[in-house]
Amino acid sequence: MTTFKLSVIALATIALFATAAFAGPPLICFPFQTDGGKLIAWGSGASWNTPDRSYDIRKLAADTTAVLTADSPVLTRMENLRRATIYAMRDPQVAQQLLKSVMDRALATTTDGRAWFDAGYLIETYKQAAAIREISNPELRAWAAVDETLRVDGYNWVKKAMAMTAPDAEMEFAASLMTQGTISSSHRSKALAGASKGGVLARNLAAHDF
Repeated sequence: MTTFKLSVIALATIALFATAAFAGPPLICFPFQTDGGKLIAWGSGASWNTPDRSYDIRKLAADTTAVLTADSPVLTRMENLRRATIYAMRDPQVAQQLLKSVMDRALATTTDGRAWFDAGYLIETYKQAAAIREISNPELRAWAAVDETLRVDGYNWVKKAMAMTAPDAEMEFAASLMTQGTISSSHRSKALAGASKGGVLARNLAAHDF
């Protein structure tokens, strides 16, 4: 895929999220509040981009899959995959390893909807991260894993995950952030309907009200 074509796709991605353009794509630039479950290493600070600079990213694929346990809440999964993507942006090989690890977990099961959610969510997060890289430095090629993810519709993987699990308001919230227009609004309405007043999902919905 040519650098020109990647740049066009990146610009289109940014345009799709024009209402949040001041802060960047929603799957990357807005940390998620979590309640329960383990999180991979991260730094301190209020910014969305504050990774632990001492973290050995060679461990990223193993560390990320280790925290994506069956009982990990969806919002925790979303924050872990957001952090993992930011780390993966540093190294094409690490990005490929992480993508392969998460996708292989999904393809190996016909019953684990959360594995399919993780894969679809990571694909769409990678796409939004590619836009950030291209816009911030047009001369910098998107990291190698993006070539694969740009050909895969992660949202369809998330829809499959939702069909495999009981109704999940947090998955609806996730789907609303990777879609646009009436589709996004429909997912957000379902997330709002399933969010308990003052709960962690309600707080995330308020923070991501674009």
